[in-house]
Amino acid sequence: MANLRLKALEKVEGRKAVYTDVPEGKISEYFGCDSFGLKQMQEVLSQPYYKEIKLAIEQGQKISSDHADAIAQAVKTWAIAKGVTHFTHWFQPLTGATAEKHDTFFNVMKGMEVLKGETLIRQEPDASSFPNGGIRSTFEARGYTAWDPSSPMFVWEKTLCIPTVFVSYTGESLDYKAPLLKSVEAVDQAATRVCRYFDRNVSKVSVSLGCEQEYFVVDRSLFNARPDLVLAGRTLLGHNPAKGQQLDDHYFASIPSRVLEFMKDFEVEALKKGIPVSTRHNEVAPSQFEVAPIFDDVNKATDQNSLLQDIMNKVAERHQLKVLFHEKPFAGLNGSGKHNNFSLVTNTGVNLFQPSSSARDNLQFLTFFVNTLKAVYTHADILRASIASAGNDHRLGANEAPPAIVSAFIGSELSAVLDELEHNGNVKVEKGDNMYMKLGIDKIPEILLDNTDRNRTSPFAFTGNKFEYRAVGSNANCGAPMTVLTTIVADQLNEFATEVDALVEKGEEKRLAIVNVLRRYIKESKAIRFEGDGYSAEWEKEAEKRGLPNVKNTPESLNAYISDKAVELFERNNVLTRRELEARREILLERYVRKIQIEARVIGDLCTNHVIPTALKYQNMLIANARGLKELGLDGSNAVATLKKLSVYVDTLRTEIQAMVNERKRVNLIEDIDEQAVAYCKDIKEKYFDEIRHAADKLESYIDDEEWPLVKYRELLFLR
Repeated sequence: MANLRLKALEKVEGRKAVYTDVPEGKISEYFGCDSFGLKQMQEVLSQPYYKEIKLAIEQGQKISSDHADAIAQAVKTWAIAKGVTHFTHWFQPLTGATAEKHDTFFNVMKGMEVLKGETLIRQEPDASSFPNGGIRSTFEARGYTAWDPSSPMFVWEKTLCIPTVFVSYTGESLDYKAPLLKSVEAVDQAATRVCRYFDRNVSKVSVSLGCEQEYFVVDRSLFNARPDLVLAGRTLLGHNPAKGQQLDDHYFASIPSRVLEFMKDFEVEALKKGIPVSTRHNEVAPSQFEVAPIFDDVNKATDQNSLLQDIMNKVAERHQLKVLFHEKPFAGLNGSGKHNNFSLVTNTGVNLFQPSSSARDNLQFLTFFVNTLKAVYTHADILRASIASAGNDHRLGANEAPPAIVSAFIGSELSAVLDELEHNGNVKVEKGDNMYMKLGIDKIPEILLDNTDRNRTSPFAFTGNKFEYRAVGSNANCGAPMTVLTTIVADQLNEFATEVDALVEKGEEKRLAIVNVLRRYIKESKAIRFEGDGYSAEWEKEAEKRGLPNVKNTPESLNAYISDKAVELFERNNVLTRRELEARREILLERYVRKIQIEARVIGDLCTNHVIPTALKYQNMLIANARGLKELGLDGSNAVATLKKLSVYVDTLRTEIQAMVNERKRVNLIEDIDEQAVAYCKDIKEKYFDEIRHAADKLESYIDDEEWPLVKYRELLFLR
């Protein structure tokens, strides 16, 4: 069988589940055994050294060189005992993937294994080939990785991985971690300031993130037989199968054996590294699944999600499977998201998005709840930009993914609470009155006890004790959207505190000052709240009336990053400078152009080298069939009719592909990256991709199954 597809199918026939050797005993006995965090440091470091590293993690204090040497010696000894031979500064550059350069512990000159404190804390990798957006010239290779002690080191494939930030020689951020850490510091200061209206014991507020990761799994041989999956991460052609997800029979169904063993395998690896994975299940689309961890500190959770994707990719190889993290690998089916569950937690153990049985505490809950809604309303355009990518453009607004319009779902019960608070502006509160009762705040606990429903069409939904940012794409780094979300909340809380303080200084009672400011915020941000179907055409019209942005493609959405509003926001909170924002936008535009450029080339290759030759071969078979029927005096009109249809689709492919190639040559000459990105979006992707696909998919539906060269949807999705 010369057909690559048929060869791949032959391999799948003999596949069996590779059973995972799950460690005996409780998970608690091996959880974090390959992670070197505070617990491990406390066991091997003297008390003064441990205290210093703990302060460095909790308060951002510097680590002295002497103590760094002691920590380096301890972690080296721990790692070598596990058979580790190399170490690496593990970081997350703006490529969208993780990066690592391995160095050996063995020092030839000293004839022994060595790890110095200065090497642990900082290294100087070649930064010349990483995206920088014009921050530095190509010939300026210097960049620095600096250890982030707040994220535990871990062992992976006999290598000690040290989580680090990545910055340029001149100090600008070149990664996702550095801005995230700055945004966390900003929201800590702002939220702590607001918390002290209610509890003077609060001295720190942390950001908590639980990241639900959706993904597809296909057989590796079938994957390798699809050039578009290999090169672009998604199927650029493919006729929809008769059965897709319309029966909803895959959702929460029994997990296929091969996939289940793969899940067990990567979960063990993840748990050993301290990643608290807790949930696994089938998602809605065939061959789609989800893994979800327990909530953790946002910085650690972001690192863990990036590491988890790396683990899943490598473990899948052992099972002859391939994981697809693309946001929309299959047309007509659910896309995959990375649902970011966001909350704020005080050092006293209070979740600030958790309603309480105490009316006084519920005023605190409302304060953070309403300010978050106001932040999302004010900066919806920047929040949309934070999840923009070529892949996510295919997903937003279809098949249970949130639309490109940023809105917030809070549920009818909580909407009623906010409406009542807003309209109680004329309630006069006298000294000794129960303010909470008069304003309806005391009713919240009863109403919200079971208010954990969610709206799958909402990009930003409140689900009982957290906000779920559902619009994040499955292949994204959590750092980008969480940096934006955390920054806008920090900025809004500072604005709120300033307004409340001004009213208090004028003599207004603190609680009433808080309520009066919240009441105004509720009214001002009301447009962001939407409880209905976010997929509907009616919502697009309604959103337009409300003045909500609806930017459907990446090039246009990224403009929000360099607006005066955005620059002032990020600089005011010391998260990103104008230069860094401009650089990130340029990097994202360049990535978008390259992605669409690759897809256009792959589409041209698939059609020219696979689809059209197969169609011509099948045409010749039909011609022979028609002639044979005619010679026998039989009716060959059906064969002729099919031939004519094939000819139309082949001609369409030839014409459209050549036109797309010519257009791509023109667009490639555009020097301005803004213009080039828009041109690739409008003049290439939107103009040609769907039309070419339609013709190719029609040919697939006519041509003999034995002759078709590309693995079909029904095979990719249902053969495991």
